[in-house]
Amino acid sequence: MRKIIAIGESVLDTVFSAGQPVKAMVGGRIACATAQLASRGWPCSMVSECCTDRVGDLIVDFLERNHVDVRSVDRFTDGATALSAIFQDDDSAARRIVNYGRYPKERFDVVWPRIDEDDVLIFGSLYAIDLPQRERLFELVKHAAERKAIIVYLPGFQHGIDFRITRVMPAILENLELAHVVIAHDSDLTDIFPGETGEEAFHNHIEYYGGNCLHIHPDLAVTRLAQAHRTHLPAAGKPTQHMLLWQAAFVAGVVEQLLATDVTHQSLPHMDDDAWQALVLKAQQLAHQCVTQNPTFNNTLTQPRQ
Repeated sequence: MRKIIAIGESVLDTVFSAGQPVKAMVGGRIACATAQLASRGWPCSMVSECCTDRVGDLIVDFLERNHVDVRSVDRFTDGATALSAIFQDDDSAARRIVNYGRYPKERFDVVWPRIDEDDVLIFGSLYAIDLPQRERLFELVKHAAERKAIIVYLPGFQHGIDFRITRVMPAILENLELAHVVIAHDSDLTDIFPGETGEEAFHNHIEYYGGNCLHIHPDLAVTRLAQAHRTHLPAAGKPTQHMLLWQAAFVAGVVEQLLATDVTHQSLPHMDDDAWQALVLKAQQLAHQCVTQNPTFNNTLTQPRQ
């Protein structure tokens, strides 16, 4: 059976409202998408790192509870697992994020999972662009490409991370070169390519590499951008406050459809517009279903105070 290998951060998000903590949950689109897929019966491995502290235990327990293989999660001892404090206003729209965490000097000492032809590898976030963990991550991504896996790249990174985009742009372009499918929210493209629309960012920076870009609009409509192809699908539901869950479920839906419809490394470049439209629609429907029927996705570790 084909497998899913995901490489991304392990972080615990704590949401504050009106100065009070209201919930804690495992953060990151990649970790949550992997848990979604594993809970739906797909064999998934998570490649990540977290400390052997209580916070790290919460994250690993969450992944294991959703049937993710965690043998490639490096449990370091000298440091502390990453935490993000998310302060949101009463309207839940304006947010400020403060990041915490302490890592050892030698990082990302992970055991590589087995990767076979036509497996799907998902990678992205800060791990994919920032040293020192990028070096080992990119080695694994290149290995997956050599093994003819399908590479899905999420170029976005969490707000609250402070660095110059010009410093990491070479890494982003290297990632785009290997990716078969790029999934990016409008805000991701704005952060990476300031002053450019999604269409302009694709034309100026992504199209050259020949992959497929799924551009998620603020209203949750999705445009598939590829060489000589533009396909726009309206939103399957209304915008939601559970944007992390929606985006994670959308990524899970895209990967699930690649596997369920038996899209391979060889057949992916030959998918027509109708096939892509059906794939995106299914992914949108799964994301909408998750945020309306199961908004916590078994991922809320603390409940709001009464």
